[in-house]
Amino acid sequence: MGFETRKRAPLPNPGPFLAEVTNHLDPTYMGGLEVALIKGSHGWGEFSPFLEYDDAESSHWLASAIEAATQPRPKLFRSSVAVNGTIPALNDVAQLQSIVESFPGVKSFKVKVGVNRAEDLERVNVIRNLRPEAKIRVDVNGLWSVDQAEDFLTSVGEVEYVEQPCQSLEELRELKKRVSVKIVGDEILRKAEDPFDINLDGAVDYLMLKVQPLGGIGRAHALAKHHKLPVVVSSALESAVGINYGLTLAASFEEMSFDCGLATGSLLAQDVAHLPITDGMMQISEFEPQLDGLDVAPDRFEWWKNRIMRTAELLK
Repeated sequence: MGFETRKRAPLPNPGPFLAEVTNHLDPTYMGGLEVALIKGSHGWGEFSPFLEYDDAESSHWLASAIEAATQPRPKLFRSSVAVNGTIPALNDVAQLQSIVESFPGVKSFKVKVGVNRAEDLERVNVIRNLRPEAKIRVDVNGLWSVDQAEDFLTSVGEVEYVEQPCQSLEELRELKKRVSVKIVGDEILRKAEDPFDINLDGAVDYLMLKVQPLGGIGRAHALAKHHKLPVVVSSALESAVGINYGLTLAASFEEMSFDCGLATGSLLAQDVAHLPITDGMMQISEFEPQLDGLDVAPDRFEWWKNRIMRTAELLK
């Protein structure tokens, strides 16, 4: 199931159902999350690039949606996937406790950091106090300089890994010389003009794979094989349809050493399906999205339909 084949796959019915899912807790994404769901011969696909993304960047997300809707699922090595809890950039202890409790049984937490050193350290310590047995990994979204990264990582205590601490390959290579913490590459891969044409040697230890931004399961596997690095799977901010496809990606790898960042549905006030976390695991499911009451206004429907058709032109 190669990427080129998927690029030529026909677009499912371009009259997608558009669901507006209200998000809460994460101040990075306050407001509404709109997703386009499309149904094809093999089920539902999700197209939900952030509103500010241009058509070129969004084309990978559409390729993933087309793949999900029109292609058979790959071989799976497990029916459920271990997940981490995700902690947004908040410092209210009561809110953090509520968020931690929304991830029953997880053995690790990914904590958003990078903006305010003191608040970031405090946030990590709160999670450690609430769940002292859990592993901690931190996600920076490339916000640090090398010096800032070194300072934080030598102050924070033990972390399982740091995700995208700095933006550039040069910075990541310099940081690896200074610290022993494992580095996971996220934006360095999915924001690259050609992620097959970057040299990650000496820059990262693991790849972060997100199924929509990378163009689907087939392309994610191709990238992992090309770079010869172990992987961890995570999600963008997606509805249950997109999360379920991310779970499918994670289950399609024979080896998966890390809990995956696929439990972000708890950050949504509403969703098109409920994907429960049971003892830190999420099950791959077959379901019909529950769409009642989630229709968007007609002008938003037209906006998304036009966005899909423009983006589809880039996949021909």
